[in-house]
Amino acid sequence: MKTFSYPRPEHSAQRRCPRPLRDLLPLEPLPELPAPPPLSSPPRTFSDPSYILTTHLVPVALPRSTPEVPQPDTPARGPVANAAAISLAREMIALRDRYWDGKLDLPNSTKPLWACVNRYVRRDLNDADGSKGITLVLTHANGYHKEIWEPTILHMIHAQRNSSSDIRVDEIWSWEPWNHGDAALINGRDATCLFDGRDNARDILQFILYYLPSQPSSAALPVHLERLPESVAASRRSRGFEGRQLVGVGHSLGGCSIARLAIAEPTVFSSLILVEAGIVAYPGSGPLVDKRTVPYLVYAIKRESWWPSREEARRALSASPFFSTWDTDALSIYVECGLCDDLNGRITLKMPGTQEAMTYTDMLTMYEAWDMIDTLDEGVEIRWILAGKIGKGEEWFRETTSWRRPMNCSNVVFTEAGHLIVMEAPEDLGKELFAFVERKYSSLQSKL
Repeated sequence: MKTFSYPRPEHSAQRRCPRPLRDLLPLEPLPELPAPPPLSSPPRTFSDPSYILTTHLVPVALPRSTPEVPQPDTPARGPVANAAAISLAREMIALRDRYWDGKLDLPNSTKPLWACVNRYVRRDLNDADGSKGITLVLTHANGYHKEIWEPTILHMIHAQRNSSSDIRVDEIWSWEPWNHGDAALINGRDATCLFDGRDNARDILQFILYYLPSQPSSAALPVHLERLPESVAASRRSRGFEGRQLVGVGHSLGGCSIARLAIAEPTVFSSLILVEAGIVAYPGSGPLVDKRTVPYLVYAIKRESWWPSREEARRALSASPFFSTWDTDALSIYVECGLCDDLNGRITLKMPGTQEAMTYTDMLTMYEAWDMIDTLDEGVEIRWILAGKIGKGEEWFRETTSWRRPMNCSNVVFTEAGHLIVMEAPEDLGKELFAFVERKYSSLQSKL
């Protein structure tokens, strides 16, 4: 795929968010939790036998930043579906506005929820070699699931295998928020708080500080990861990891979350790879959830949510213009892992369309991340991966965003990919991920 890079502009963009910037709520000790739930899907074997795949559960941070709210019902299909979807989208936006304005008058949720995470670890990993292994933490876009990264991971492993360098990615953790994928199935009716990207950042941070093992290892881990002592978390906060080089890789919503995490806790990641990150400049006037966002809500509410079989789901999705640009392997993993069997013998989306739509309303977190990204510690290298197939007027936002923090950063534009790079160009993205890791960590090792 052809690529180019945006040059550094002559003038830096100014902050634009119309509201005071909000901090992340602190991570508090968790209360006594109920018995942890089982996994919602059976174990899978990863396509590349050189890596072992396991799936794990961790609790989310409590209390949440948002209250419990009634979950909206999906409107009935039929001639009024579009009008009903538009009406429901407006209700969601109004609810989000009331939350931002402090008018819900409800306490922050303390209901336990669970996040789900896949681990891909090298089968031949020498646990006693004493090296500081490279670990990737992957975070996906709104509406998808942790396995959507697998085609990209496979191409990254292939590039790694063909490389003459000694650099290897020892372990990969693919994160899934509480209202997406298998986590949405596990939480079910308990998933009644408003999604907030700041909480997604807190949840990932809690996982990294309290649940991520100190070193990459091919040893088996329990489904419910053990919570580590406060002293370990404090050490990681102040000095980072002694046994890992942690690289955050985030797409869209996931990119916003890991960037927000890194801004708050810069010792956690040694570098960030932001793939079409949901770090968006406020347009300068108008409502926080503006006319650019409303069609995404309506589409999520209206989208088909069930099919009589997986074969029919694949046929229907393949015929959809939305999925027509996807790589075939990405579509296959979406059909395999983004859908599930329901009690009526049908195939349904794991994540309800109304949850996807409500997540889209959280625009303020994206505006805040745009305003704050220039404060990220310059020791954390940023690599921006951007789409070339974009709408009119969007180039300015991508160019200025990629240079918001000008030191220790670079960018690459995939000219033939749209916003969904992970699904449209997993081969090129996988090669790009390994090329970045190889360049950065080869140079670091040579200095040791």
